[in-house]
Amino acid sequence: MKTADFDFDLPEDRIALRPAEPRDSARLLVVRPDGREDRIIRDLPDFLRPGDALVFNDTRVIPARLSGVRERPNPGVGGQEGETLTVEVEATLHHRDAPDVWSAFMKPGKRIKAGDRIRFGAVGDAACDLGRLDATVADKGEDGLVVLKFDLSGPALDDVIRDVGVMPLPPYIAAKRAEDDRDRSDYQTVFAEHDGSVAAPTAGLHFTPALLEAIRATGVSTHAVTLHVGAGTFLPVKADDTADHKMHSEWGEVSKETADALNAVHAAGGRIVCVGTTSLRLLESATGEDGAIKPFHGDTAIFITPGYPFRAVDILMTNFHLPKSTLFMLVSAFAGLETMKAAYAHAIADGYRFYSYGDGSLLLRSDAQ
Repeated sequence: MKTADFDFDLPEDRIALRPAEPRDSARLLVVRPDGREDRIIRDLPDFLRPGDALVFNDTRVIPARLSGVRERPNPGVGGQEGETLTVEVEATLHHRDAPDVWSAFMKPGKRIKAGDRIRFGAVGDAACDLGRLDATVADKGEDGLVVLKFDLSGPALDDVIRDVGVMPLPPYIAAKRAEDDRDRSDYQTVFAEHDGSVAAPTAGLHFTPALLEAIRATGVSTHAVTLHVGAGTFLPVKADDTADHKMHSEWGEVSKETADALNAVHAAGGRIVCVGTTSLRLLESATGEDGAIKPFHGDTAIFITPGYPFRAVDILMTNFHLPKSTLFMLVSAFAGLETMKAAYAHAIADGYRFYSYGDGSLLLRSDAQ
């Protein structure tokens, strides 16, 4: 399909810069094949049945945006080494490749070369951390993606990243305001348990302990999977044809206990309700052609577009996504492109708030009502 098929006009004032308070007071657009309904998040239990299963992503967002300087020896005159050349850079961590290695998106990326030394925490307010978080560019790929080999490793590296880094707010928020201390809690779900994401599983931001209690009181079981969301989720689709787009991989895990429980839900006639596209993508990656969910541990780069045969997920709760994004392609595959275009047009006209801190939608497949 053409990427342009997934385009729509979104006014700038529809982009939410802060979440609703309380979280479950955000609006909820319920989208069925035969119509839609305007509700709020705390009404979610009204659309669930005893025996259904709610699946959420328990990843925790780390402060993955790092500022620093690139250092490179100046060859000087006549081959004599001169002063070290430094340029301010920014890295957004993407995927942990080893205890001391991260793939990251660098800005400015064009001038970065393999062998460059990067000293993070060496600019601005973090100058006191100079030398604490140094890395070498081990490799350079496409789209500004580089491989950083840090001087620290394991928990020691994690501790310094927490000290030096800032929360990686999406570009459409970061362009309008700076990250602050409030984002450290706002941009984290109540499910957050396992460090590793550089972007929040944003549908989960709507949940509160009271809402979870209300859901469980209806006879709905809750289950956790882990998908560490990478910075690739923010990259635009540059290809004209969706078939030419390359997804960046992300690490995820579905335990045997969770897989067995979800298979039992389906066998008993219950529905699997995913909180967010991250949970959906992971479950679909873990599901075979026979519809059985299997334990999963590793990377997935699944790219879901219209025509994809969903095997595991019956209902999807998700936020409103960017035009021409892989996530709008996914929801169009789930609920139908024309259905989603009409739903988004309604949401825009009716003042719904979009993106990470925005309102939510509940999407029902035609065979899952």
